[in-house]
Amino acid sequence: MSKKTLLAAGILTAILSGCSHQEPESHHATMLEFNVTHPIKQDTTLIKEYVSQIRAIQHIEVRAMEKGYLQSTFVDEGQTIEKGQPMFKVMPTIYEAELRKAEAEAEAVYMEYKNTKSLVDQNIVSPNELAVIEAEYQKALAEVELAKAHLAFTDIKAPFTGKMDRLEARTGSLLDEGELLTTLSDLSQMWVYFNVAEAEYLDYVQSGKASKNTKVKLKLANGTVYPYDGVIDAIEADFDNHTGTIEMRASFPNPDSLLRHGQTGNVLVDVNYPGSLIIPQKATFQILDQNYVYIVDKENKLSTRHIEVNAELPHIFLVSDGIEEGDTILIEGLRRVRNGQQIEPHLISANDTLTELELDAE
Repeated sequence: MSKKTLLAAGILTAILSGCSHQEPESHHATMLEFNVTHPIKQDTTLIKEYVSQIRAIQHIEVRAMEKGYLQSTFVDEGQTIEKGQPMFKVMPTIYEAELRKAEAEAEAVYMEYKNTKSLVDQNIVSPNELAVIEAEYQKALAEVELAKAHLAFTDIKAPFTGKMDRLEARTGSLLDEGELLTTLSDLSQMWVYFNVAEAEYLDYVQSGKASKNTKVKLKLANGTVYPYDGVIDAIEADFDNHTGTIEMRASFPNPDSLLRHGQTGNVLVDVNYPGSLIIPQKATFQILDQNYVYIVDKENKLSTRHIEVNAELPHIFLVSDGIEEGDTILIEGLRRVRNGQQIEPHLISANDTLTELELDAE
């Protein structure tokens, strides 16, 4: 072999050995630093909102019990009506005449009864004949009571204290029996109905809260929170098979009459999650609607881990399965790394991470 050939081989060997020696240094130089943290475990309360319908504790239709002309209207739309207060009067002329007729017939039968009783005392007629007359007299008295009831129905009074709705008939209108006059709502207490999913219903009942009159709040349509707390005091008997939900009812006091029958709002229910693992939402990514995080092992290598999210709050997830309190998770640069990659971790305490999230939320 010539000297030139030996020289070229030596140079090539030196270059290759130099490249293999520098590779770890290049790998170390390209290792990126990323922030990591630990999940934090603490008791957490989540406020869940349920769309609701607000109903008066009593809401009735006031209808005419008898046919006739509406003679008088003593109330106005939107007025607060006291129990027993006169509201309407149907022209009573016909019913007054019927009462006088019934009373006259009862008086005639009574006179016949007295005469027959006198004859029975003298043994002129049999006691059976007196019994027949007595039965006719009792029937006549019943007719009097019926006529009085019909006459009383011409005076329509409020059955309870409440707020009146619009007038459906005006004075002078010819009313049919059962015709709607107005509606009346008792607004002293309001029933608020909302639907919950089957799983949430089971959690609520099995936790024992169903027997404790759980307190709830009500968010009104303008976004404000109603100043008085309510309590869940009733659960319907059947599930709606179409929606998989069951209806619950919360009762709210209404001393200022702010709530009205037919309003809508959102019931706010506190749901407790004791000992929940909390992680930032930004530490997660999704694959086919499943949530994952990157776990950093002892060698600072990344591995994907599937997690189960139990609940969601602004900027954080409550995790029920997949990670533990002592795990280290990546909280930045998720799109810049891959599974199995080695990184340079920069540990940030869980409390500092949560504080930063709260500041971002503000």
